[in-house]
Amino acid sequence: MEGGQGRIFGMGWGRSDCNPVARQEHNKIMSDTLHVICPHCDAVNRIPAAKLQDHSICGKCKQALFSAHPVELSNANFNRHITHSDIPVLVDFWAPWCNPCRMMAPAFVQAAGQLEPGMRLAKLNTEEAQELAMRYNIRSIPTLVLFQQGREVARQAGAIDAAGIVSWARSRKSER
Repeated sequence: MEGGQGRIFGMGWGRSDCNPVARQEHNKIMSDTLHVICPHCDAVNRIPAAKLQDHSICGKCKQALFSAHPVELSNANFNRHITHSDIPVLVDFWAPWCNPCRMMAPAFVQAAGQLEPGMRLAKLNTEEAQELAMRYNIRSIPTLVLFQQGREVARQAGAIDAAGIVSWARSRKSER
């Protein structure tokens, strides 16, 4: 075909005559990037895995993607953070009236500072998001649930200190 017709950006992606070396390089680059959800505007950001530690900022709102504080989740943004994130998300299911939840809150913030950016920590108020608490069968609070690639991989009920949160989360995090 003359003039590059049938080719995307002249690269030939999807055609049988595509350069296999170029396709392999493209696939390697894409597999080395991670989708990270902005805690401020909920935008999906694509970050090179090697630069995850480099104080990345959101491409949409220009704020830091990691702040060493848990993200406040709601019915509106829960699924986006859980299903679109390539890094594990540790969710604290809690309620404002729960004394153990309030006692664990500072430890959860401290754990966020130790686990980010390799893991996102988030909080979900079960009083405001009762449907999600029912969907995930939350029977007692606080309950920590670790999600990877949109799937629950571990669960821990009861209040624990910061060191316990960090140890538990690291031991349950599976390799990518």
